[in-house]
Amino acid sequence: MIVNTGEGKGKTTAALGVLFRAWGRDFRVRMFQFIKHSTARFGEHRAAKKLDIRIEAMGDGFTWLSKDMDQTTALAVAQWERCKEAILEGGEDIIMLDEFTYAMHYGWVPVEDVLDTLRRRPEGMHVIITGRYAPEALVEFADLVTEMKLIKHPYKEQGIRAQPGLEY
Repeated sequence: MIVNTGEGKGKTTAALGVLFRAWGRDFRVRMFQFIKHSTARFGEHRAAKKLDIRIEAMGDGFTWLSKDMDQTTALAVAQWERCKEAILEGGEDIIMLDEFTYAMHYGWVPVEDVLDTLRRRPEGMHVIITGRYAPEALVEFADLVTEMKLIKHPYKEQGIRAQPGLEY
């Protein structure tokens, strides 16, 4: 059980590196995204399609900009139900839950439900959870936790917006 959290950049990228490495070793891998829209076509989606790695997005963009928080919440809950089913079914060796900490942080998905599901996952299945504000109970439960710390960012320092291939 791995958690990549913190204010810095690189949480998803690091987790994708693990997925890519595992895929190269013939592991069965799958990624669920909680914030990105189901029609998102970022770099990771394009690469995953070429490699036949499943990425399933179900969100409506940046949660803090949502015009309909009930819909945003419903999407996160529905995505968690899909994840829970996949975890308990055991069809993958590694499942990545990208930006999932937000669903717990905002109270849309109960942390205890997540921990209960993780406790019941098949032996040998690895789960990677990314996002800021990882709940303390999740941090305590995880085997490996990495906190990404922001030191300097080109947007803040130079006004450089997100760049294709680097941020998306």
